Amino acid sequence: MTARREFSGFAGGPLVADVYGPVGAPTVLLLHGGGQTRHAWGKAGQVLGDAGWYTVALDLPGHGDSAWAKDGDYCIETLADTMCCIWRELGTPLAVVGASLGGLTSMAAIGRPHAPPISALVLVDVAPRMEQAGVERIVSFMRARPDGFASLEEAAQHIAAYRGRPMEGPVEGLKKNLRLNAQGRWNWHWDPLMMSEANHNHRRDADGYERALRGLQAPTLLLRGQRSDVISEEDARALVQTLPRARFVDLKGAGHMIAGDANDAFVASVATFLHEVMPPAQSPASGI
Repeated sequence: MTARREFSGFAGGPLVADVYGPVGAPTVLLLHGGGQTRHAWGKAGQVLGDAGWYTVALDLPGHGDSAWAKDGDYCIETLADTMCCIWRELGTPLAVVGASLGGLTSMAAIGRPHAPPISALVLVDVAPRMEQAGVERIVSFMRARPDGFASLEEAAQHIAAYRGRPMEGPVEGLKKNLRLNAQGRWNWHWDPLMMSEANHNHRRDADGYERALRGLQAPTLLLRGQRSDVISEEDARALVQTLPRARFVDLKGAGHMIAGDANDAFVASVATFLHEVMPPAQSPASGI
């Protein structure tokens, strides 16, 4: 069963999440990448919930059904402070799974002066140091087509060109990521100001993320898509070597969009890690 939950603490208004699994169990917070929504995790939330974790798939500020910033402020410090409020509300034990922007926000939040402790961290194809060409490819994709698309089919073609392969499933599924405007065009389900120069430049601080992670004692898993152009194997291993309880897994067949490219392998890797470092209160017989 899926339920809806709202969180306060963001200046623009409430943040929206889908929640799965037993209330009161150890919590897993899923934080998607920039330009995505909580639906980007596929069935991961449901699978982890069925396995016994209270799983929260959140729409980040300015994304999906969550509020947009009234002042257009999505700098990393603002996102990190908002995340600390959510972590505090969720309590412990808490594992944070962050992909791309969700991972950057998580790393920055860990370094905030009054950040609540977390029990485990999973970084999904993101690290303090990333490959500039891959990052710029994402930025170009997100900044393209500010006027939207004439149809869902046109949007699907745009996504396929970015990912390098045709989109799977019916195009109707894109309604979770797009909204129809008054002019009859489909726009992304996120605030374009997210990618303003001011906001984007605040997120390009490798040294800052490394400082934030300094002293992190929580078990950490870095999942990299083997075909990723955003995180190199060297980037991944360099981060793992700096953290006392970190490990690195390369997922075959996946690019930067790991949950979309290899969802089963992604969920299995996360579940295996969590069973070891933050097991659910009780594992259902049908669990992973």
